[in-house]
Amino acid sequence: MTTDTLREQAARFRRLHDEGRLLLPNAWDAASARVFEMAGFPAVATTSAGIAWSRGVRDGEQIDRAAMQREIASITRVVACPVPADVEAGYGPSPDDVATTIDAVLDAGAVGVNLEDSRPDAAEAPLFDVDAQCARLTAARAA
Repeated sequence: MTTDTLREQAARFRRLHDEGRLLLPNAWDAASARVFEMAGFPAVATTSAGIAWSRGVRDGEQIDRAAMQREIASITRVVACPVPADVEAGYGPSPDDVATTIDAVLDAGAVGVNLEDSRPDAAEAPLFDVDAQCARLTAARAA
């Protein structure tokens, strides 16, 4: 997907958000994404849990960044509508990890992301603290 096409898709997705009442089905593979688009949905999101479970693993970054990028790319290749991607907690705790993930999903053709504030590796402090999450979001926006 060219940069111009990705920008057009992102602008389209933004307009859908601004219009309100956007209903986003969550695709777990290319076939489900096509079915949702053919059913008339104007955008199709990815689901990290659905992708993980359909491949026999748990949710929570059990699939690595590169594998998730490939799954997102397989979805964006088969639909013409905008695709925001569920990137779990960004595949690493640091802002640099998040930026790397954002670059990867943009390369895969996604127009936006869902970035969780939960730490998949921490039972006692399950959420990133506010300063850490702010830094992660800043890195995501910069990417």
